[in-house]
Amino acid sequence: MNSFFYFIIIIIAVFFGYVGRFLTLSGSIAAAFVGILTVLGLHIEGLFLLGLFFATSSYWSKYKKDQKDQVEERLAKGSRRDWLQVIANGGCAALTSLLYYITGEPLYVIAFCILIATSNSDTWASEIGTLSKKLPLSVRSFQLVPKGTSGAISALGTLAGIAGSALIAIASLFLFAFSIEIAFLVFLFGFFGNLLDTGLGALFQATYRCNHCSLETEKTYHCGQRTEKIRGFSLLNNDVVNLLSSLLAALLGCIVINELYYF
Repeated sequence: MNSFFYFIIIIIAVFFGYVGRFLTLSGSIAAAFVGILTVLGLHIEGLFLLGLFFATSSYWSKYKKDQKDQVEERLAKGSRRDWLQVIANGGCAALTSLLYYITGEPLYVIAFCILIATSNSDTWASEIGTLSKKLPLSVRSFQLVPKGTSGAISALGTLAGIAGSALIAIASLFLFAFSIEIAFLVFLFGFFGNLLDTGLGALFQATYRCNHCSLETEKTYHCGQRTEKIRGFSLLNNDVVNLLSSLLAALLGCIVINELYYF
């Protein structure tokens, strides 16, 4: 009975995500699978944490959207998430839930929380940081760059990233009965994952230039024509960078926690 109830919750959430234009059709299908795998291992607690990330990140992506239109020209995708974005932000978390279901290893629960904390931290930093009145600083060139540039930071975005990771850590403290120390490490490595995302974005993510309007962007097409890659690796788009940064943060976090607490 509980499983059916959880399934209905997932379907309703995905439906409203699609109708509200937070998800594309492919994103909705991917989100449903992520939700189902999350419930399988971590039940309503995992689903609540996943939902907290989705609800808050969706809110911030739509918040003052009219001020973000120029920024989105630099981004590969808009605020409506497709299946690749869903998998990049929630796929590994869903996999850790499945592994916890199979093995019962508690480190997978912690890994799940760090993965969600990283995604939430990165999304809050990106969505709120673009509203800063000051230009961000590139961690690659240490120069001020236009808003929306990959690998750039602002004071507002950094504070937002801290708050995004802290929210997930505090929620995990109550949902999974973590100790204060474990919850703090979830917060720490969640925010660290956000910093990793920034570093990878600055140094390795593919960046392109539109030969028509000279805009630097993540898009491979702009102004109706193919853009020219000016730096980075073609395979490392924003989705891959998101996936790698969250995975590395969770892996490192679990190694440290295992060494400290002998799980």
